[in-house]
Amino acid sequence: MNLHGTGIALVTPFDREGQVDYEALRRLLQHTENHVEYWVVHGTTGESVSTTATEKAQIAEFIRKNNPTQRTLVYGLGGNNTQHLLEELKKIDFTGYSAILSVSPYYNKPSQEGIYQHYVKIADNSPLPIILYNVPGRTMSNLTAQTTLRLAEHPNIIGIKEASGNLEQCMNIAHHKPADFLLISGDDLLTVPMIAVGASGVISVLANAFPQKFGDMVRKALANDFVGASKLLYNFLAINELMYAESNPVGVKQALELLGVCSSEVRMPLLKATPELKKKITEKVERMMW
Repeated sequence: MNLHGTGIALVTPFDREGQVDYEALRRLLQHTENHVEYWVVHGTTGESVSTTATEKAQIAEFIRKNNPTQRTLVYGLGGNNTQHLLEELKKIDFTGYSAILSVSPYYNKPSQEGIYQHYVKIADNSPLPIILYNVPGRTMSNLTAQTTLRLAEHPNIIGIKEASGNLEQCMNIAHHKPADFLLISGDDLLTVPMIAVGASGVISVLANAFPQKFGDMVRKALANDFVGASKLLYNFLAINELMYAESNPVGVKQALELLGVCSSEVRMPLLKATPELKKKITEKVERMMW
């Protein structure tokens, strides 16, 4: 299991009728496989809240079978109903997958103790090790450094995808965590500074579209070449904000369509990029064709 370096939060390609486009998914895997260390399936970027249980099983199996370079596979499974997740852990076929990325409970806004107990239950019952996922912008609650460090002591919790944007919080985790607990950036633009303070890499959105340059950036940072890594990072400054202007994965799917990988189709309530956003992304992508 290699969770150091660049992981991609894979998009789920759809065709014009809104069905999962497996040929486009194959192209996406081929587009990225030689440049990154692992793939994350059914994350937010994969529109996991808009795919059915049947589709999730089919997508997970397809990716497992189309992994000739044997990338490590991480399965996204999280939510705000602890009991439901415990039931899902018993039903899902995790064959070929090495870990579970589980988002902190959203909407109910539990206390830190509630979040802690939720993750302990999941970890106690999971057949795979758990990676915590802190993304306050979506969950409306923050998984604090203190709670993260408590959870890091659990033998079946191996890391955290940290997307709080709070570098001080990330530094506290890096400074006090067990040596084998992974701090993973959940913010593409903060990847290099997070590696500088102890992160093991990133789970990226941008790497769907630009896997080679993004993977090179991360590898340079992990090799302590922060000058070289920063030069690559600055190429992503202008386009990164466009990825989220109309919500993720609208922006990155538009970039992928321009690159001929998959269509820009998303599932409602998300909508495809507006003409204004499409124009901006097109201009940036054309300038980024290294």
